[in-house]
Amino acid sequence: MAGDGAELDEKPRRRGSGRLRARRPRRQSKLARDFYGSALDAAERIELDAAAEVEGLDEEIAVLRVKLRKALLKNPEDLALMLRGIDLLVKAVSARYRLSKQAEEDLAESIAGVIRGVGGLLMPEAFADE
Repeated sequence: MAGDGAELDEKPRRRGSGRLRARRPRRQSKLARDFYGSALDAAERIELDAAAEVEGLDEEIAVLRVKLRKALLKNPEDLALMLRGIDLLVKAVSARYRLSKQAEEDLAESIAGVIRGVGGLLMPEAFADE
């Protein structure tokens, strides 16, 4: 559709599941860049263009995991930090896989259990109250 600002790419792309999908029009990304671009400096606008090319939440989930691990290694006794990190991670994974509320709660409890177990091994005194 010439003139409406939507560009279609012919090459298919892979999503997190490995399935091939046709590319969608990029009109929405251009609108977002125009909207946010005026509030950004030149370097941030370049980063915004690169970020607009990323699809899905897999990379964001990976970054959250790395940041949570670093935060827990630096402050293993900070339970509030751990719970906030777990909450963010669960929400991101839930959005990625569109989990039901019950599945989200089960996932949160499973992740918390793993962290309590590992935390108890690494710092028994910090996790003794659990």
